[in-house]
Amino acid sequence: MAGAGPSEAELDDVVEVTGRMCRGIESVLTGRPDLVRASLAVLLAEGHLLLEDVPGVGKTTLAKAIARSIDCTVGRVQFTPDLLPSDLTGVNIYRTQTHEFEFRPGPVFAHVVIGDEINRASPKTQSALLECMQEAQATVDGHSYPLPRPFLVIATQNPVEMEGTYPLPEAQRDRFMARLTVGYPSAESELAMLDSQETSDPLTRLTPVTDAAHVGRMAEVVRGLYASPDVKRYVVALVSATRTEPGLRLGASPRAAIQLLRAAKSVAAMAGRDHVLPDDVQDLAVPVLAHRLLVTTESRLSGRSAADIVADVVGRVPLPEPVGSRARRALG
Repeated sequence: MAGAGPSEAELDDVVEVTGRMCRGIESVLTGRPDLVRASLAVLLAEGHLLLEDVPGVGKTTLAKAIARSIDCTVGRVQFTPDLLPSDLTGVNIYRTQTHEFEFRPGPVFAHVVIGDEINRASPKTQSALLECMQEAQATVDGHSYPLPRPFLVIATQNPVEMEGTYPLPEAQRDRFMARLTVGYPSAESELAMLDSQETSDPLTRLTPVTDAAHVGRMAEVVRGLYASPDVKRYVVALVSATRTEPGLRLGASPRAAIQLLRAAKSVAAMAGRDHVLPDDVQDLAVPVLAHRLLVTTESRLSGRSAADIVADVVGRVPLPEPVGSRARRALG
């Protein structure tokens, strides 16, 4: 399939299933369709998602809604300062009846892992997720155990309250494909939210749209989408520009380029296209790149965030020219 690309039926299936998932999640989290679609793009790209915003805007609700939309195993972790790595990965328990150790898996052994307030855990516990997120396996007492596929970590954090928190290190942030900000809803959406949640929780009415095996097949379809050499060069140009940007101390890694292309393929597949456009890359450039960057002190004092700098880079790096324009210029 990698050579021929996905069929029309496979793309129609991705559009139909993701559309139903979007409608279901939007019935719980009203008024934020772009946020929902970006979250599902990360799911199809087999990445991991970091939701960052102030308390009460729906970060955990979005994570639960995504998990409920899929008939799969779900692990839930409330990160606290006293949480141990073994609380995530699992432990070996000695059974006196058999005189053998038995491995009891932790919550990371699930298709969807919801990590609430990840920045409240100690760096040692945060680092326990590194291997899980990158290699889809967990090592306990020298033995590696594979994690189920698909495997998605949805973590939330509060950027405002700093007391009792441990900022995620650069290596940990780089494992997340995208960081999304939920934001406040509009007045109309908030009013609709009051109506829908006045007497019951719409999350309890959400039913699965698909299962884990089907999500895995859709992810294979996404990987098979065509990305032209010009689009790939555009991705590299965007990532390279962050490494020479004077307002940044640390630019995006090669992993960022890989994940930006994968996320762009997801957006294209959800739109029913079998190829990636530069617009798909631009749509997710800020969510995929900004959280990996370190701004200089001067930028921070002047009020420029990493997202602002990525937006400037996107506006400055020239788009790939259409093939027809290059051919006409060569003939002329």
